[in-house]
Amino acid sequence: MPGSPGPVNRAAVAARLAGFPRVAVDRPELKQAAVAVCLTEHAGAPAMLLTRRAARLRAHAGQWALPGGRRDPGESAVDGALRELHEEVDLRLESDAVLGLLDDYETRSGYVMTPVVVWAGPVGELVGNEAEVAAVHQIALSDLDVEPRFISIPESDAPVIQLPLLGRFIHAPTAAIMHQFCQIACRGLVTRVAHYEQPVFAWR
Repeated sequence: MPGSPGPVNRAAVAARLAGFPRVAVDRPELKQAAVAVCLTEHAGAPAMLLTRRAARLRAHAGQWALPGGRRDPGESAVDGALRELHEEVDLRLESDAVLGLLDDYETRSGYVMTPVVVWAGPVGELVGNEAEVAAVHQIALSDLDVEPRFISIPESDAPVIQLPLLGRFIHAPTAAIMHQFCQIACRGLVTRVAHYEQPVFAWR
């Protein structure tokens, strides 16, 4: 991988996250959410689990996403991410699979999203909960550790981040979280992404 400081495996990712100075967002008046940055071993290489949201969903239908959602009352970010992972793709992991947390990301739709990095290892093929997930993908980290594209929009002074994937673009918040993870885990760089904007269609 370009700029890689060394191998990307469970021990290396855990060590890089242990040294990461995470930034939390203290906005209790906003809805609290958690997403799982779930790392698998697929086709002999480290990969990240991504889903395509079901077309029938009221919000963000058909978009690329990390497994996750709103936390239940009193639920920690770790517990929420693990629960959502199980509910969405029937993958049950325990707390010892957690490698660390990335920066919180405040969304335009009123959420504080906490990314929880977990290592699942080889999991075979996964099938999504059809009520929420249209497809489940395990994308090699070598395909995700790419240079993002930034565009301007008249509605905001902040740059909109886009990550190229399979001939299309992934947008924030998913793109921002994925970019931060790859910068830390694949390149050993501390990179902030909270200032990157979402496209207007994701503001609702």
